[in-house]
Amino acid sequence: MRISAFAFAFAFALAVAACGPGQLPDGGRTDGSTPLPACNVDGITACDGKTLLVCRAGEWAEQQVCGLECDPARGCVTCRPGSGVCNSGGESQRCLPDGSGFEIESCDATQGSMCDFKSGVCTGPCSKNNLGTSYIGCDYFPTVTANEVLSDFQFAVAISNTSSSVAQVTIENGALGGPMTVMVAPGDVVVQRLPWVEALKACTQFSFGDPFIVECGAQQNNGALARRGAYHLRSTQPVTVYQFNPLDYATGGIFSYTNDASLLLPTNVWSGNYVAAAYPAFVVPGFQLPGLIAITAMHDGTTVSVNTRASTPGGFGSPPFTAGVPQSVSLGSGDVLQLMTTSGDLTGSVVQADRPVQVIGGHYCTQMPHGFAACDHLEESMFPIETLSTKYVVAMPAVPASPGGREQVVRIVATQPDTTLTYDPPQSLPTNLGATGSFLDIPRHGTDFHVTANHKILVAQYMEGQDAPGSGGTGDPAMALAVATDQYRQSYLFHAPTNYETNYVNVTAPMGATVLLDGAPVGGFMPVGGSGFGVAKVQLGQGVNGNHTMTGDALFGISVYGYGQYTSYWYPGGLDLATIPIE
Repeated sequence: MRISAFAFAFAFALAVAACGPGQLPDGGRTDGSTPLPACNVDGITACDGKTLLVCRAGEWAEQQVCGLECDPARGCVTCRPGSGVCNSGGESQRCLPDGSGFEIESCDATQGSMCDFKSGVCTGPCSKNNLGTSYIGCDYFPTVTANEVLSDFQFAVAISNTSSSVAQVTIENGALGGPMTVMVAPGDVVVQRLPWVEALKACTQFSFGDPFIVECGAQQNNGALARRGAYHLRSTQPVTVYQFNPLDYATGGIFSYTNDASLLLPTNVWSGNYVAAAYPAFVVPGFQLPGLIAITAMHDGTTVSVNTRASTPGGFGSPPFTAGVPQSVSLGSGDVLQLMTTSGDLTGSVVQADRPVQVIGGHYCTQMPHGFAACDHLEESMFPIETLSTKYVVAMPAVPASPGGREQVVRIVATQPDTTLTYDPPQSLPTNLGATGSFLDIPRHGTDFHVTANHKILVAQYMEGQDAPGSGGTGDPAMALAVATDQYRQSYLFHAPTNYETNYVNVTAPMGATVLLDGAPVGGFMPVGGSGFGVAKVQLGQGVNGNHTMTGDALFGISVYGYGQYTSYWYPGGLDLATIPIE
């Protein structure tokens, strides 16, 4: 039934107790609340109390009376997005952005946040309402993963302040005896070394007699469950955090030989759904070097179910896992379940949890590909399945000897059965992944390409060993994830450590876009097939203590990597982490 504004107001006023505020002839409401918007486009919707209205021929008409709440953009919903209720413990029961239900947000005083009893939501620069969904956040869990490196080399985090105010950063747990505080000036970076968590590092060091060859002897292959084994890092201002395992590649006249780094994701973008990328166990006479995944919980009472693609032995608190058999483990806040296999490959393992978790995939020390020296540590934070997409540009890393890019190994992992792939430019590669967790291995690949799929995929990139043909004669294995083009941004603050000999950033942007690195335009974009994207591979200067800024007039993506003697690191420099619905 079509009704005029005045007739609707009169009728609605009679039912105000059941349906909410009425509308006056001048467009106001009987309770003085916001007037209805102009009805000037057919099909637009508005809410009057719990009544959903639709615009038809210049007049508002009742479409539906909602049982719970009405939202103009979403219609009838469980709750009004952005609203919340504070509980007695200072937590916010906050309505999800789509209005489908509620989530509990802890208003953490350590992050300068409190629950506003008027709005019912957490306040401050570190609240979820203010942070959005990206790699920039205030709450992180740096997590040591197994590496054979000598313990004289140190685990570390690089904390970059993205705000205009001083960030007070608190770090606790892991192997710390008590909390520590770090101050980070606006736009600056602090590199904080942290002690190894021995249960997770999984290494008993010894030397072969040559001070330049220091390896692990009786490394642990059983994995572990380390209670409060992760470091908990909380900031009063939004920051970015990268972890380095270890930070330095040379100290005291010896080389580490085995390093990598990870972009850490803030807890506000974690989820309970992941598919992991790792690498096969590396078995050579006298050594069984395992692939790994490490799962860290944010909350106490988290139940994690893992369906591994390879069997893992139990030990050090971790139960054994049988390939293809889902098994659940209960974790508390900061607990780390690290699974390692010496008999298979954990790539494609599915991790599901009833509360948000972090998943890091990688390897103790492996050759890339097997048979090409030398072995090196791999690790990278996995992106939640909700944030994965169907479109990626996969670009080779550059080296001074090959500025256009060196060969790499690529893995594409399916998140759903019957996944089909298309490549641009066309590649002589398989195009079908049959089952969830199945993956395609592309060894020694020497082309930048664009890949699209009919279902969400995870794309992992691996740097080749220094002795592999086509490697450019430098660097050793490292691991990164490709960023979906749907998660590109227009601005970044990223860190490239200044202690490495050479650092690069790969920039992927639409051809013709203007991108600035530290205020200077980036040139040299090479087109990737007919995708419309181009890639520029830029050697970095020192920046501001290793920090760099990038801005563009279009959405673009970045990947950061660097080389030292006999080692390298690689990670995505940043990204958005919005939920991407795929039909």
